[in-house]
Amino acid sequence: MDRTPDLIRYNIFQAFPNICAFTTTKSTLPVERVRYSNMPENKQRLANALNLDKEQMVYPDQTHSSCVAAVQEVPKAVILETDALVSNQPGLCLCVQTADCVPVLLFDPETKVIAAIHAGWRGTVGGIVEKAIGKMTNYGASAENIVAAIGPSISPEIYEVGDEVVAAARKSIPNVKLTLHKNGTGNYHFNLWEANRQLLLKNGVLVQNIQVLGACSFSEDEKFYSARRDGIDTGRMVSGIMNL
Repeated sequence: MDRTPDLIRYNIFQAFPNICAFTTTKSTLPVERVRYSNMPENKQRLANALNLDKEQMVYPDQTHSSCVAAVQEVPKAVILETDALVSNQPGLCLCVQTADCVPVLLFDPETKVIAAIHAGWRGTVGGIVEKAIGKMTNYGASAENIVAAIGPSISPEIYEVGDEVVAAARKSIPNVKLTLHKNGTGNYHFNLWEANRQLLLKNGVLVQNIQVLGACSFSEDEKFYSARRDGIDTGRMVSGIMNL
């Protein structure tokens, strides 16, 4: 498996040689979006960097939902309105795309079940992490065995939110005071990293099995795409995980 420096690799997965887990940067995919319906050259470029066939890489049609799909084979059609994928099949690379939202990658070393999650604020408060873990347990996975990586997204220092987000977070996020703080003008900032970490912990993932990368997609403009900084039509990072 290629170890190109243009791909972010997660230390939490280094003990498992059978797992490929990554997030792209602007250097990996220097031209705009990777989407199921366009930019096939980007999908091919990423597949080449990973020494994979493009057909091994599964991308859902993300809609900021909390829907999770189980994948047992390469789908014949696009997986619609889905923001997380779960599989226990080797050779399938589950991928999500982000540009400020949080990518969360999960792996159970005992059962070899994997998940890739796109968690914006709607997915986060909608419990997409909990639903993905639940679907993993359908394949025999155990939350206490799961290893998790929380990838680059907009940082809490930047992510100012409105009343709708604050109210939803207060209803759904454990230890919510750790995830919301007021700035000097009285507006709230939301910590998506900590919110998803708290949800992982609530659902049985052990604290020592969680890595938060802590990289800000908004601030690190040379490295990451950011929809809030550059507009919704900017590029996307791809985060993926696969059993080899």
